[in-house]
Amino acid sequence: MNTRPRRIPRRRTAVLAAAIGLLVAGCSSGTDERADGAGAARGSGDLRVALVTHGSEGDEFWDRVRKGAETAAAKDGVELTYLSDPDGAGQADLVRQAIRDGVDGIALTLAKPQAMKDPVNEARAAGIPVVGLNSGVDAWKKAGLLAFFGQDESLAGRAVGEKLNDLKARHTLCLVHERGNVGLEARCAGVKKTFRGTTENLYVDGTDERAVSGILTARLRQDPSIDQVVTNGADFALTAVDAAAEADSDADVATFDLNEELLDAVRGGNVRFAVDQQPYLQGYLAVDALWLYRTNGNVSGGGAAPVLTGPAFVTKTEADSVAGFAAAGTR
Repeated sequence: MNTRPRRIPRRRTAVLAAAIGLLVAGCSSGTDERADGAGAARGSGDLRVALVTHGSEGDEFWDRVRKGAETAAAKDGVELTYLSDPDGAGQADLVRQAIRDGVDGIALTLAKPQAMKDPVNEARAAGIPVVGLNSGVDAWKKAGLLAFFGQDESLAGRAVGEKLNDLKARHTLCLVHERGNVGLEARCAGVKKTFRGTTENLYVDGTDERAVSGILTARLRQDPSIDQVVTNGADFALTAVDAAAEADSDADVATFDLNEELLDAVRGGNVRFAVDQQPYLQGYLAVDALWLYRTNGNVSGGGAAPVLTGPAFVTKTEADSVAGFAAAGTR
């Protein structure tokens, strides 16, 4: 019988929905939350930057990206607007809105590089510098971006595969919660490249938590040889812990990305480890890079190499040292 302790149901954190337009307003300090879901962090300067991501509602990961961006904006005196849409076409529309609004810089994610191709070209034609963050480490140079801040997902996946070899895992299930996301695919492909056991991908719709849990539970029941689940987000790792218990499976759980509750699960032994790509740092560096480029002509990484923010493994040993930063929303 599986004696794995059940976790406490996780807290829900509301995040801002994707907006249709950008906020143009006088400069002041703090954050303005509009009723339509767009938020602008304003500094005392004249530069305006749009951060456009593929983040979904209810995902604490993107709260951390945004918080880092807002911190940099406050430091640099930049007016920042955060917008997001998980749909590639929707994200492209938001980038075009920023171009029409005449912002001074755009930071965006390249989870679906093809969808961003034309909007990036339009921004460049308008003389607006664009940097990438989080997703698209293999696509940012071809797309013509100035710089990229994030994790090499293939490298991170290969590191996880080696870690699982050390832990003597034999059959790994890699959970992909968003089809077409090049970063998630690269992670699982990296795991498969170095892991000496069996690796298979399980595709689910990450917007439906109940369905994710049901599909994962059924797969674990179907194949008792699966002794390791690797997820691509902290919330999915917590769901996997419950699914393994429900399926009476002995499979362990590890994950890419972390949050405060995930750290509790690592400390409690329910999750073996997390791979931290430092989302707060990604948001911070992207906004700061645009400010430096506009005010001093600097190009991070020389325009030739990405600025890597991960991977860093967080195990039970490191969890306590990271917990305080996670509670503050910066890790």
